[in-house]
Amino acid sequence: MDEKHIVAIDLGTSKFALAIARASGEDIQIVYYREVPSAGIRRSCISNVTQVVSALKPAIEAAEKELDIRITQAVVGMPRYSVRQETNQGSIKLNPDECITADDINYLKDMAQQEYPLENPKEVLFGAVAQSFSTSEDFQLVEREIIGMASDMIEGNFKIFIGDKRYLQNIDLVFNKMKIAIAGKYFIPDTTAKAVLTGAEMESGVALVDFGAGVTSVSVYSGGIMRHYASIPFGGKSITDDINNECKIFSKPLAENIKLAHGICMPEKLQNMNEKILRINIGTTAQYKDLPVKYLSEVITCRVQEIMEAILYEIQKSGFADRLRSGIVLTGGGANLANCGNFITEISGYSVRTGYPKPLFSGGGCIGVHEAEASVPIGMILAAARDNCEDCSVQESHPTDRTVVVEPASGTGVEDSGTEKDGNAAPHSGTLFPEDETSQQTGKHRHQEAPQPKKQRQAVSWKKKIQKAVDKFTGTLYNMNEEMNNEEI
Repeated sequence: MDEKHIVAIDLGTSKFALAIARASGEDIQIVYYREVPSAGIRRSCISNVTQVVSALKPAIEAAEKELDIRITQAVVGMPRYSVRQETNQGSIKLNPDECITADDINYLKDMAQQEYPLENPKEVLFGAVAQSFSTSEDFQLVEREIIGMASDMIEGNFKIFIGDKRYLQNIDLVFNKMKIAIAGKYFIPDTTAKAVLTGAEMESGVALVDFGAGVTSVSVYSGGIMRHYASIPFGGKSITDDINNECKIFSKPLAENIKLAHGICMPEKLQNMNEKILRINIGTTAQYKDLPVKYLSEVITCRVQEIMEAILYEIQKSGFADRLRSGIVLTGGGANLANCGNFITEISGYSVRTGYPKPLFSGGGCIGVHEAEASVPIGMILAAARDNCEDCSVQESHPTDRTVVVEPASGTGVEDSGTEKDGNAAPHSGTLFPEDETSQQTGKHRHQEAPQPKKQRQAVSWKKKIQKAVDKFTGTLYNMNEEMNNEEI
């Protein structure tokens, strides 16, 4: 089987991560991984196209030089913030003498997206994920159960994910300026979950918390299906800002280094470090500043508690708070905070583990690819490999002319990770996750009609096991919104 390169770029709030894999069939080897400081990103969304290009282009050129290739296309993640979810239903009539196929399921998914009414022209559908299916005889079936059954109709319930069209268009503008095609836009919560979570965890119930720099998100899985997604505009950057302001460091890079080197939650658990003092050279007339480790821990713990209470509120809101038998999996850069997992367990009661990329690839000696902060780009690499992504490079060290351009964001806001047409990345056929997508032409002739989506059934009530955290979050919601609005751009 021919060998090819897969390129994944994570446009994070504090860093850009560039991962390149050499893939041959199921053999995936990461041959390049670098992180560089980001620019032009706010809350995981591109706010300044020119700044992003200026920061990202040298990193790409450095990778091309080291690997002696020319990068022609790449897979990239969609924004994690400013994404809302709605519900929708769709149904189709079938030939009762034939069995339900994967093509029928994909056609129903596509129809659920296309028929969802978007009243705001500035919004775009990121995609849909099936929650359950019903036939004339059975109901509450999952996808793997309904394929192969025979029925005269099939009805599906879906979660519809909606985001801002402007942010997807900004991604296209960035890659157009660098003359690199987009092989696929991925919904990061799904690709990261499949790179970090085990099948048993997703089946039994788990909440994946991605603790990033500008955004912290939570994806709730149960029965092997994503049941709920939400994000808040606070993360590791908020902790750095608190250290800079409350500890009067007056240097964000220095505050970040202090957080990475000495950041720890739960000051009451410091033990022998309780009386330690950090002497910091702050470069002023005073030269040095003494910072007690205990006070630093108190500042960090207050912010982590605020963030996690908001995440626990979203878990409770999902209706699956009492079904998370596998607890919480914490990934992203914020997972490296000492005692963070223990602190979340203390305030929530859930078991917590740190999520690292599963050993589905070889690291090739690349430093950092097995760490929690690499989960996003590694997840996209694995997803693109499953989708049979085309070769993202040619053997040319110093390109003189790039002719591949990127098609502007289409109505679905998701682009295919496969073929190109007339030099442009082909748009997706409408499913949220490219790995679920197959050809939909085979099953269409069997559908006698496609009725309008029916009214969504009323959601059942749930048990409020984490009401204490919810009450605390409600009391701080106003202050969080005020801080977000006053955040420096």
